[in-house]
Amino acid sequence: MTAPSILPEIIVVEPRVFKDQRGWFYESYSARIMKSLGIRDKFVQDNHSYSINEGVIRGLHYQKRPMAQAKLVRCSSGEIFDVAVDIRIGSPNYGKWYGVVLSAENKKQLFIPRGFAHGFLTLVDNCEVQYKVDNFYSAENDRGIRYDDPDIEIEWGVENPLLSDKDARAPYLRNSDNNFYWGEESL
Repeated sequence: MTAPSILPEIIVVEPRVFKDQRGWFYESYSARIMKSLGIRDKFVQDNHSYSINEGVIRGLHYQKRPMAQAKLVRCSSGEIFDVAVDIRIGSPNYGKWYGVVLSAENKKQLFIPRGFAHGFLTLVDNCEVQYKVDNFYSAENDRGIRYDDPDIEIEWGVENPLLSDKDARAPYLRNSDNNFYWGEESL
């Protein structure tokens, strides 16, 4: 169910898909399976985004403590390049990123724990992304990091992405308002 990640806390979930002449079926979420993978977060909110065009970048987003969020992300229509960045100050992987293609076809999901920023690039038009979070949205704790931060060097593969005004104005990681520290227990 999982694929190796250069960031050990990040988990790629590959569900078991049952196919026949009618189509397919799979469990998009099972607390029992998540627990067996080491994901013990209790999700409290589902989010759903739609991007009209290829080349949209949403992120890099996170919420500060005490409203930090773990996320379980999937792409239910289209195809995205999904990215997680370790932003835990003092972590040996601070500023490192991991990316994976999530699509309606491959049905993979990415688990991103607290202490990581998240973003994605749409690889085709008409993408729908759904993700569970383990804490509610908090505008006063909502933060971002620039997608093109030179200290992170994410290989997005796009030169002129479509961004929200908020994402275009986001600070670099070194200037971000971040209160995550490596080794702290309940991020």
